[in-house]
Amino acid sequence: MSLLTRLFVAVSFTLITVGTLAGTMATTPDSNTGCRTLDAADYLARQSLMDYVCYHSAPPGDPAHEAPSPDQLAEGIQWTPANGHDLVFSHTNSVYWVRLQVVNSRSSRQLWYLKLNYPLLDEVTFWHSGQAPADPIVTGDLHPFASRGVDYRYFLLPVTLDAGESQIITLRVKSSGALNVPLSFETPGDVISHSNHLTLTHGMFYGALMVFAAFNLLLFFSAGTVYYFYNAFYMATMGLFLFAMGGFANQYFWPDSTGFANTSIPLALALCALSMTLFGGSFLEIDKKTQPAMAIKVLAWCCAGFFALTFLLPYTKTILLNTVLTLTVIASLFVIALIRWRQGYQPAVWYIASWLIMLIGALIYALAAFGYLNDFLAQESLMQMAVGGQVILLNYAMVQRWRLLNQKLLAVEHNARTELEFKVHERTAQLRNTMRELEKANRQLATLSLNDSLTGLYNRRHMDNVLPELCAEARRTGQPLTLALIDADHFKTINDTWGHGFGDSCLQCIAEVLTRHVKRPRDIAIRFGGEEFALLLPGTDIHGAQKVCEGILHNAERSSLTGPDGTPARITLSAGIASLIAGEDKDAFFSRADNALYQAKQSGRNRTVVADEIPVS
Repeated sequence: MSLLTRLFVAVSFTLITVGTLAGTMATTPDSNTGCRTLDAADYLARQSLMDYVCYHSAPPGDPAHEAPSPDQLAEGIQWTPANGHDLVFSHTNSVYWVRLQVVNSRSSRQLWYLKLNYPLLDEVTFWHSGQAPADPIVTGDLHPFASRGVDYRYFLLPVTLDAGESQIITLRVKSSGALNVPLSFETPGDVISHSNHLTLTHGMFYGALMVFAAFNLLLFFSAGTVYYFYNAFYMATMGLFLFAMGGFANQYFWPDSTGFANTSIPLALALCALSMTLFGGSFLEIDKKTQPAMAIKVLAWCCAGFFALTFLLPYTKTILLNTVLTLTVIASLFVIALIRWRQGYQPAVWYIASWLIMLIGALIYALAAFGYLNDFLAQESLMQMAVGGQVILLNYAMVQRWRLLNQKLLAVEHNARTELEFKVHERTAQLRNTMRELEKANRQLATLSLNDSLTGLYNRRHMDNVLPELCAEARRTGQPLTLALIDADHFKTINDTWGHGFGDSCLQCIAEVLTRHVKRPRDIAIRFGGEEFALLLPGTDIHGAQKVCEGILHNAERSSLTGPDGTPARITLSAGIASLIAGEDKDAFFSRADNALYQAKQSGRNRTVVADEIPVS
């Protein structure tokens, strides 16, 4: 089982277990206590509203489940007092009837509002009886937003009571998701005060998210660094998700799209999980060939797939799947960040802190949203604080990443300046000495520029310099000049199997074999490509060169090299040989040797092929 699968299962199990425990910890109201009457004029009584609320759960099959109004309820229906507890239920198919009796003990007519502080309910119907009973208010997510009567994200029922008047308020609530019925009974002044407070806090939160997102988007356009775009994408989708969960999206974005208020939540959640994944993969600078990089890719595809499933599956399934997916993404990114931190990537420290806050906040928020924790409004504020803290830490982590990169650039610049100053001083001292010392230093530099740093052999530049001279000398003296081109067989497979580090070791081994067989002072061994080598053998005919190459191929094949995994590695070489013929220029000479090497490769590799001597017409 992969790391990603284990994390997905663990998050699912944790969510279900914690939710079950939270659900069992909630106290079940005592059904033996009668429903009490609320004195609407008593402020302390209004603060303890749930002591006066009763409810009845009507599962499918119960006559109350299909009853269209309170008048159709059976006379002997059993009302269960809430006894001070919030009415919070996990996913259920039941219809819940809620009853509250209020009386106005004041000597004048007064207006109050019964407020239902949870926006994500499919169907909510209000009735209230009295001296002048009003028509029921039928509203909810499955109805246009204007059906609420009051332009407010929560559900408000105006209750006007004459002096001494008593009314019975009844609610019928049904929803496809978790069912929260947090009620409060407030004066118009309290409603306005509470609304102003929430408008301020929500405005600050969403405004800050927009500013951070816009700032990161500007950084992306100016710097071209992709993780700035992913961070802006994440903050925008997280803001959209919380905006939808808080009822604002239904109020301002799609007030007439009945039902989309529910669908928009898992859609935004899937996009949020996708943006988290993309940002984490970019910010943490994960090696593309590692298991964490593969986990990031799988998570990204899962997010895209779950986004598509949201249009096909019912809300009750998609919200659960996307919640588990999001928690899995958060946990996975947290673990990957720990791995990167242990690998020495310092910006991961602040990334870890941000995702720890997010993991705790998201888990609590999910439990509240699924009906396992009370006081959804408090958990909403907690989630906003968690997101706010995470956004600050993430942006601070990006600042630290930029600072670390800037320090590295400054260090490189300082080292380059120091090295340049040292070289200038050294050159000045050499100029003050003698021209001979300067020429010696120049010769040493020229020698270094003509050598391959990995193998110590001459490089392609030296070959380009010396080959025309040797060809001219051979034509002038009549002495033979032989060129052998040697290439390592299946070298790409060696690199792909054991890595480039082991491939470099193989190249060094081949260079040692060539050096052992090139014994004469004028013979030259050259590395002129990745795994391509050449021998320039002045004064050696084609048969002597063939003998040298056969010895090289023999010794290379018997080199005792072992891969990092302990598996023996077999190195074979192919060689093409050509001797300079009369009237031939260096390009034709090299081309014949290269064609011979090609024939060696085509003939099965691990062999030497001698080029045909084509007379010049």
